[in-house]
Amino acid sequence: MNGDTAFHHGDAPAGAPIVEMKDIEKHFGNIIALAGVSFDVHPGECHCLLGDNGAGKSTFIKTMSGVHRPTRGEILFEGRPMSFNSPRDAMEAGIATVFQDLAMIPLMSVTRNFFMGREPTVGRGPFKRMDVDRMNAVTMERMREMGIALRAPDQAVGTLSGGERQTVAIARAVHFGAKVLILDEPTSALGVRQTSNVLATIDKVRKQGIGVVFISHNVRHALAVGDRFTVLNRGRTLGTAKRGEITPEALQDMMAGGQEMAQLEGSLGGTV
Repeated sequence: MNGDTAFHHGDAPAGAPIVEMKDIEKHFGNIIALAGVSFDVHPGECHCLLGDNGAGKSTFIKTMSGVHRPTRGEILFEGRPMSFNSPRDAMEAGIATVFQDLAMIPLMSVTRNFFMGREPTVGRGPFKRMDVDRMNAVTMERMREMGIALRAPDQAVGTLSGGERQTVAIARAVHFGAKVLILDEPTSALGVRQTSNVLATIDKVRKQGIGVVFISHNVRHALAVGDRFTVLNRGRTLGTAKRGEITPEALQDMMAGGQEMAQLEGSLGGTV
């Protein structure tokens, strides 16, 4: 049962999607984690994927970002079949994922966390060393563009708030050429002010022509920043709506499976 009839299909934005998933299935032995997921994201669009725990969101992220290969279905990246052998391949191509448990070292500086493994160097041979001045300048500038004024580039990441750390991770992905940014529950552990800062950051990223996949179970946060909304329920997508086409209540209801209940009532003549 895919329930696409529950709300309009949002027309996709004009132009070709950067990533397009077509009827993706992912099985782990006899467990079906994704049971036919179709989803795409266009340049400059924030496409929200909403689902409760157990809906299949983490398998979706890993399949879209090259960690898992789909059991069935096809993923196109910039119009060509996607054949990444590892997350690093996907990252090199421009699919960046910012996970909920940010991969950062709290005692290390913002700059070192920003470049982590991609440090520019100066000099050659035995005189080769990290270009610290350039790293510091880039980090300060990128963070300023995202609305965060660091005290100093050597400020420890551990002194930043949760929202600021999210922003470091997003700015890092953008700097290193992300075409698609997958954000895993970026606002789930944040207070109101931090959340609004992260949502503003997402809006800035979108305006740079990057496709954002915003994965969340918080309908309000998604509606604040999303252009299209797709609901994932038990490994299936239940259709896609554009901003203004669906109410928060309807989205919440679909996430909770209320739509399945309504269909059951309909088929039993309202006796449930």
